[in-house]
Amino acid sequence: MADLYFATERLDWGLVFGSGALWVVFGSFLSASERNGSYLFAGRFITGIGAGTLSAVGPLYNAELAPPEMRGLLVALQQLSTTIGIMIAYWIGYGTNYIGGTGGNQSDWAWRTPSIIQGIPAIILVLGAPFFPPLSPRMLVRKGREEEALKTLTSLRGLPEDEIILRCEFLEIKSEVLFEQRVFARKFSNLAESGQSVWRHELAQYTRNFRTKDNFKRVAIAGLIMFFQQWSGVDSIIYYASSIFQSLGLTSGTVSLLATGVVGIINVLATIPAIMIIDKVGRKPILLTGSFGMFCSMIIVAVIVAKCQHDWEQRAAAGWAAVAFIWIYIANFGYSWGPASWVLIAEISPLSIRAKGTSIGASSNWMNNFIIALIFFVPETKNKTLEEMDLVFGSVMAADDRDMFTAAKEEVGLALVLNEGGHKGLSVYNYEKDVLTGHLETAC
Repeated sequence: MADLYFATERLDWGLVFGSGALWVVFGSFLSASERNGSYLFAGRFITGIGAGTLSAVGPLYNAELAPPEMRGLLVALQQLSTTIGIMIAYWIGYGTNYIGGTGGNQSDWAWRTPSIIQGIPAIILVLGAPFFPPLSPRMLVRKGREEEALKTLTSLRGLPEDEIILRCEFLEIKSEVLFEQRVFARKFSNLAESGQSVWRHELAQYTRNFRTKDNFKRVAIAGLIMFFQQWSGVDSIIYYASSIFQSLGLTSGTVSLLATGVVGIINVLATIPAIMIIDKVGRKPILLTGSFGMFCSMIIVAVIVAKCQHDWEQRAAAGWAAVAFIWIYIANFGYSWGPASWVLIAEISPLSIRAKGTSIGASSNWMNNFIIALIFFVPETKNKTLEEMDLVFGSVMAADDRDMFTAAKEEVGLALVLNEGGHKGLSVYNYEKDVLTGHLETAC
């Protein structure tokens, strides 16, 4: 992440966007060519590097280019794009689920196809990144390229250079850059001179986030806003919506995938009004109202599950009610914490540490995202039998192997010996669990 923000401040924006997209291309096609689990995990890891890069740089870039009165709208557009991507991914998954049928003979292309499609937009971005992104006027002024900065600002605003509003904005940018440079020179006089180590300079810029109460408050808000965004539980629903809906009584895989697709649609529709009102209503009121709606929705879902979880077949209406309130929860998140959090972390830091502050906020988002995924994804396997593993992973393969192994025991007469041993104090259950299960796992 530090390398990323070094690039945004010292290199071309197109290079940053292109490099992030290149990671996604490589990771998606590595996942699609999976031959064993290691390929899939490596592909997802590499894709995550690219996705993390782009999701963090996008709000920063939009905030740098946007006029103050439109900053919230333009930064929130990234969240709208994200929700559209999630929705498309859901429905692609729903469609490819039918490749080769929905049973045990389902084709590998049912999951390889979404991985390949994931890389297509990234390829387009790699090819287009060197040509389309204009440089930030603020960064150009910071590099001393003032004439180029003025021309870029003129192009972005669609105003002539002598327009008073444009001149005021340009001079405001210059004054802010000059102020930040003088503050840095005063606090880090040994690094302010030209020719000093670039990496020492960048590290000093990161430490500025924590050296004063004002800056620390900004970076703490950026980190905490993303902490609470993730721990609101939204990504556990985004990642595991299908499994959650199945646990609420939607036992058909097709129906649960369909309900998951509705999550994507609601997320998009709820984000659209947010980008229209965020600059009028403000960030804080949107966060507060969204939090209240999310809280109420989850309380109702919790009550329904507590009352009906042992009898979903007889209480199908209650299951659908829980699904509906999960959809309402997504709607409340979509217009509030989804876009507003990214807007906040991109705009609250001063220019000289804006890239660093945004990177810390984005890192908090993805780190908490990882923690939530780890909690829900990795099962506890301690003291589990093979049959219990089937329940953990939703698979019948181990049970089939167990049946064949039981038949093999009977064929060689081992079952008879075990029964005789039972009369002599030998525990058949412990022998099978501790010894035979180990042999079966080794064979598998």
